[in-house]
Amino acid sequence: MRSQILSLAATALSLSSVVLGQTSTDCNPTTNSSCPSDTALGKTVTVDFTQGSNTEFTADDGTTITYGTNGAEFIIDSTGAAQTIVSNNYIFFGKVTAILRAANGTGIVSSFVMESDDLDEIDWEWLGGDSTQVETNYFGKGNTTTYNRATYVSVSDPEFTWHTYTIDWTSSSIKWYVDSVLVRTLAYADALNGKNYPQTPMRIKIGNWVGGAADEATGTVEWAGGYTDMSDAPFTMYVKSVVIEDYSTGAESYRYGDMTGDYESIVITESSNSTSTSSTSSSSSGSSSGNATTTTSYSSNSTVGGSSSSSSSSSSNASSTSSSAASTSSTVAASGAQVVRGQQVVGGVFGGLVVMAVVAWL
Repeated sequence: MRSQILSLAATALSLSSVVLGQTSTDCNPTTNSSCPSDTALGKTVTVDFTQGSNTEFTADDGTTITYGTNGAEFIIDSTGAAQTIVSNNYIFFGKVTAILRAANGTGIVSSFVMESDDLDEIDWEWLGGDSTQVETNYFGKGNTTTYNRATYVSVSDPEFTWHTYTIDWTSSSIKWYVDSVLVRTLAYADALNGKNYPQTPMRIKIGNWVGGAADEATGTVEWAGGYTDMSDAPFTMYVKSVVIEDYSTGAESYRYGDMTGDYESIVITESSNSTSTSSTSSSSSGSSSGNATTTTSYSSNSTVGGSSSSSSSSSSNASSTSSSAASTSSTVAASGAQVVRGQQVVGGVFGGLVVMAVVAWL
């Protein structure tokens, strides 16, 4: 969750506060080669907050969420309040849809963000003083050298009307939808030729915070719409439900294979009992023993699981006959894809048409 600074005069003074205050990572794999693997979602889940809390999400320290017929209630009732929940698992390309109502109130910021360990980020943000639009934004590797990536999309009364907001994220593009209507598309090449393109495994963060607090940087307050009058509190964001689809179906974990932060370097470990990869596993593992597993195939310059149908097609291909699996294995080898068996890397650098097979890396 990163603020777009509108006041050029205040930018230099407020920038560090905004970045450090709203974005963080426990371990950045582009600067630390010993970061732990990320636990993968590896499937599609539907979280219905009208039924109460859900094990897919954990509340940040200091966060208290109330649940009712309108779902999760992110209530701001004091200047220092910030209510945030974070998904426990990561997705590596996928689709996330939330049905919500943003909080009203000048200076109040409601947010639905996807963020990775190396600070790739995809945003929806609502400013409580603006009841006519929503902001879309993105960042790559925490790059805040410019704040000109945001767009503002017209939405009918987002604070008192339920709307459905979707982010569809693949290796080639990011698409933002409001009520199933496409409102923005970001192509990989348009994000500084991919350098600023969000492309590493992400978690989902949903929150409500006070951008117009008296102790916030001037630039943040201006972006948020002005100072917040807490006598008008409480300010509540409602989230009815969230659907999270991980396009890397069957994955158990994601590991950064190097420190580049490129999606091609991500190593995927997949469940050994996944029916979608059993045939490929037996074919590609050869004489290896143990829990042989393989990954969903990817392409270096094409969409990765661009839709549910694409994901289904990928799973179907993976669960094909042994002869099909053998053919896929040959394609992987020919393309120089990365294959991991045990702790040994077999094959070349990622870079062909079909991606990598992973066999129980430790």
